[in-house]
Amino acid sequence: MFVRIVKMTFDAHKTDQFLENFNENKDKIRNFEGCRLLELYRDKNTPTIFFSYSYWDSEKDLNNYRNSELFKTVWAKTKVLFSDKPEAWSVDKLESLT
Repeated sequence: MFVRIVKMTFDAHKTDQFLENFNENKDKIRNFEGCRLLELYRDKNTPTIFFSYSYWDSEKDLNNYRNSELFKTVWAKTKVLFSDKPEAWSVDKLESLT
């Protein structure tokens, strides 16, 4: 399992715009070939910070998404809302206890 974690910091008055864009596109992202899970988190102490977690079958699937028109459209609307440079990590899931 290949996991992508992205930390995004937005201008305070632009978080609603981000959430609207996310909600309009979350099902399309989740149903993109190779995507197994999509989650969005909001920091409890700093409500302008969000984290997205997406689980992919492979790095190739993530790259296919990142090169898609869907990603280009979503990202174009998202990146103009940032107040700080986004950070991203690609990690391999080793264990999960439920």
